[in-house]
Amino acid sequence: MEDDLKNLGIDELMKRLGTTKDGLSSEEAKRRLEKFGYNEVVEKRENPFLKFLGKFWGPVPWMLEVTIAVTIALRKYSDALIILFLLVFNAIVGYVQETRAQNAVELLRKRLSVQARVLRDGKWTKIQARELVPGDIIRVRLGDLVPADAKILEGTVEVDQSALTGESMAVEKGEGDVLFSGSVVRRGEATCIVMLTGSHTYFGKTTELVKNAGSKSHIESLIFGIVRNLIILDIVLVLGIIAFSLLEHVSINQVLPFSLVVLIASVPVALPATFTIAMAIGALEMSKKGVLVTRLNAIEDAASMDVICMDKTGTITENRLRVVKPRAYKGSDEELIMYACLASDEASQDPIDLAIISYAKEQHISVNYANRTEFKPFDPSTKRTEAVIDMNGKKLTIIKGAPQVVAKLCKRKYEEIEQDVESYASRGFRVIAVAVGGKELELLGIIPLYDKPRPDSKELITELNSFGVHAKMVTGDNYAIAKEVGAEVGMEGHVCTVQDIKEGKDSIDDCSIFAEVFPEDKFLIVKGLQDGGHVTGMTGDGVNDAPALKQAEVGIAVSNATDVAKASASIVLTHEGISDIVEAVKSGRRIYQRMLTYTLNKIMKTMQVVIFLTTSFLVVRFFVTTPFDVILLLFANDFVTMSIATDNVRYSMKPERWNVKALTMSSGILSALLVLEGFIVLWLGLKLGLRPSGIHTLVFDTLVFSGLFTVLMVRERKRFWHSMPSKWLALSIVIDIIVISSISVAGILVTPIPLMDVLITLAFTFSWMILMDLVKNYVFKYYDL
Repeated sequence: MEDDLKNLGIDELMKRLGTTKDGLSSEEAKRRLEKFGYNEVVEKRENPFLKFLGKFWGPVPWMLEVTIAVTIALRKYSDALIILFLLVFNAIVGYVQETRAQNAVELLRKRLSVQARVLRDGKWTKIQARELVPGDIIRVRLGDLVPADAKILEGTVEVDQSALTGESMAVEKGEGDVLFSGSVVRRGEATCIVMLTGSHTYFGKTTELVKNAGSKSHIESLIFGIVRNLIILDIVLVLGIIAFSLLEHVSINQVLPFSLVVLIASVPVALPATFTIAMAIGALEMSKKGVLVTRLNAIEDAASMDVICMDKTGTITENRLRVVKPRAYKGSDEELIMYACLASDEASQDPIDLAIISYAKEQHISVNYANRTEFKPFDPSTKRTEAVIDMNGKKLTIIKGAPQVVAKLCKRKYEEIEQDVESYASRGFRVIAVAVGGKELELLGIIPLYDKPRPDSKELITELNSFGVHAKMVTGDNYAIAKEVGAEVGMEGHVCTVQDIKEGKDSIDDCSIFAEVFPEDKFLIVKGLQDGGHVTGMTGDGVNDAPALKQAEVGIAVSNATDVAKASASIVLTHEGISDIVEAVKSGRRIYQRMLTYTLNKIMKTMQVVIFLTTSFLVVRFFVTTPFDVILLLFANDFVTMSIATDNVRYSMKPERWNVKALTMSSGILSALLVLEGFIVLWLGLKLGLRPSGIHTLVFDTLVFSGLFTVLMVRERKRFWHSMPSKWLALSIVIDIIVISSISVAGILVTPIPLMDVLITLAFTFSWMILMDLVKNYVFKYYDL
């Protein structure tokens, strides 16, 4: 229906809407308000309490909740409290991070809260824009925000709709043309009839896209995959222990507590919280470099991003007209610009006037405005600006405007300059002509204008490509402009239109530049890339970019973006330009490396503990450590592994992707060596004649020390000595060794053993780590970690 209204002629439209040029009556407006609703975006508010409860619903929370239930059933209340604390902590952090980001729908709704001039009961009056209804007659003028989708009945205006459509230049609209809600009137006045209001407008449809957009969390899938594999391993081993116990007539009361400990050890309860902490610390680091993160998961997604869709206007380009090399037909280029400046006025804030005046200053062209006696601003109806100057006692008129208009005033055939104008236009330039004279006007030349790329755009795109991130340009501008800008910034691939993609003439993957794109098309482009398996980024600055920014895994709002765009994005840049995008990628990949270290270490330690404790029970017929020692072990290890979030790491030159199978297989191979290490220590303990209680402490120390050295090994993808750990990681390892050694010798919480046994265990586990480091290099290379 919306498209039908836009295509109707004025008379037919007024008939369809049941209105006249005298407007609606107050009674009819009230009736229509009840039928169509307020001219605003309806905000869907989510109950904050239910939103918080939602953090306890999902695969990972379910596993933790089951573990808590089993722990309580076995009356291990202290263990249950610890797991409950981690579950609640992770929920609170996630909830706070989500509510920090501003609500994009709310900002869109506020954008419509403006005054409108409307014809009611035959009289012009001002009302809140939210009270407009289809059929209302409204008046818009310079500086107004268009309050609804409306068709012009009379008058001519130039509107800036770049925030909606991405077009970099103001668009001229006349009788019968449609003005979109949310666009800004830059010149002229017009009387219009309201066609569509609220969510039915072009602006409102964008809002609906924002409300429905959103990408899934890759971290959630990763954690679930890891936990699932470990739980399967745990169930197999526990069933094996129970079966063996029944055969050997071991008391079930002795087996159940141990089985519970194996369950707790196999569920990485601190994994979600550690990931959150790592990303929060990373977000703090990024904020110091001008990159603000509003959704923590975007950090991990930035590391995996392999495609980024870059909005042209205001992102790749400056969203400001600039004069390109002018073409003088008479006199010099300097004279042409001087006369053009005299027919311009900085106070009008006209983009063309500002571009010409700025160019004159850059070229050090002197302009004496004192000679100007009259000035008429641009009039959309005449398509020109006029000025009168006093040059040595002689009055001269200067005309600046559309080439066709100026050529006609100079009594020249437009065909004489048409080739030059078309040549510039084919490259995406906007062209104006300048004439001067007394009774007879003479054409001085033409001035091409262009929304230039930012100085850092080409360098940025080249650098992104070197990181394995393919940059694609998305713009609402036409094919010619898109191709010209693309060539300037190094995007010389295939130029497509969304229509060609929909018709099957082009595929999204094959396109480097998308031209003539509407807001819903940007959303579809991002969605299409995601459906093709890409982790997708999107940059933008306007309302038109908001749905795609929210849908993309990495939505990046540039520094001059609208509030709506910033609220929809997951990353906001604070510095001018877009070079900080590269920093976001580097930071994301550094944080990924830290999380990879933690994940590898956690999987390896979990496998080591559950497999070694289970198999050792089958071999020696007694549990080689106590359930309490395992809980203490988890705390001792987590004390160190939490500090991995601060570690010194290098970023990768290619996109990072989580591969649960590769993580599990590589960890399994290295865990087998850790299990062998445990059996060697167990054999030594038995040879030394230690009692089971002494064996408990010896095995406990082995598991703790090997865990610390495993962190040193897996944090470096090359040999472990190639880089130094961060001071916090190194300090936490040293403190852990001192504390565990002290309680083992003193017999605090554990059975005491001689200092020499502790030192031998420490030396052996470190030596074993050096041996494992050789194997690690081959394993990591094979699984591409």
